[in-house]
Amino acid sequence: MDPLKLIAFDKDDLEVISAHLQDAVVNVGEIIWRPAEQRVVIPLCRFDWLSAGNEKPEYRRRLAALRFERVSAFKARNIDPTAKAVTLNLLSMDFAEADAPTGHVTLNFSGGAAIRLAVECLESELADLGPEWTTVNRPGHPEVSADDGVDGSAPAGH
Repeated sequence: MDPLKLIAFDKDDLEVISAHLQDAVVNVGEIIWRPAEQRVVIPLCRFDWLSAGNEKPEYRRRLAALRFERVSAFKARNIDPTAKAVTLNLLSMDFAEADAPTGHVTLNFSGGAAIRLAVECLESELADLGPEWTTVNRPGHPEVSADDGVDGSAPAGH
């Protein structure tokens, strides 16, 4: 796979980056929040979904970095910042505009963990940093039935 370098300045751009980062793994201790610089940098290992969808699927990962600029606040839910060795599985990212161009970027992880960034405007970059490597595992997700609703949550009582 060719190294990726993608930039996001709006919600549609961020959705493209989010698709490339589905099932990326992140170590809590490697997340960098620099308030004085208004910057968040998240090193991660992304799964290459494009190669996994080929006729002859190949499962690969690559070291990458996700950067957000103009970040005025950083909040985390269900993430212990002292548990530096904990690995998070990134499921999706989204941008909710507040008072244009300000808004919030939310990074959703498995297990209900999340990071929410208040941004002056959306300015993000994803860049591959190193060589790829093969893996035997393909991330899996439970199937969602029509009875489960559109949000993918379990039906009531489960």
